[in-house]
Amino acid sequence: MKLAWFSLCAALLLPPQLAAQGSAASSTSNPMVQTYRSFAEQYRVWLTMAFDSIPASKYNYHPTPAQRTIGDIAQHLENANYRLCAHFSGQQYHMSAKDSLSDSVKARWPKDTLVTRLKASLEYCDAALAQLSDGMLAEPLPLMGPNTTRTAPRVRFLLLYITDLTDHWSQIANYMRLNGLVPPSALPRTTR
Repeated sequence: MKLAWFSLCAALLLPPQLAAQGSAASSTSNPMVQTYRSFAEQYRVWLTMAFDSIPASKYNYHPTPAQRTIGDIAQHLENANYRLCAHFSGQQYHMSAKDSLSDSVKARWPKDTLVTRLKASLEYCDAALAQLSDGMLAEPLPLMGPNTTRTAPRVRFLLLYITDLTDHWSQIANYMRLNGLVPPSALPRTTR
């Protein structure tokens, strides 16, 4: 059922993106991977611009007690990026002692630390995406989590990475608007 949902999302998202790329997609030998890379690039730019532009004093902000703070979103994205991109690329990510701290501790790190670490995770994912080819997308990978023997196509984890970026982009854009800030996606093209 979940795989069907992801396939549906891919079917809905990929054709418009491929059409928008025009000859760029046809000039590459990996148009599917290039499509995912272009989505990742757009959200990487918007997310880094957003986290850079949000004042440090707002990193503890969350609209309701049940929602994540801005700092928590930054640390969550960093962690998810490393885990998903290591999984779909087969690269090893070596956690440091800081990585093993609780999420609640990491969410309270200073803005510059959170932003630096988030940017590093996005660069790691860019390198992971650069290693993929269209022919690799159907290869089976083990599902993430403890003690699992089930597999899913590699593309599932690539799609999870992109949807996680879009999910948290939407969240941050809303938080920015609630704080009187303009999300980077709403800026005039000349200032992006």
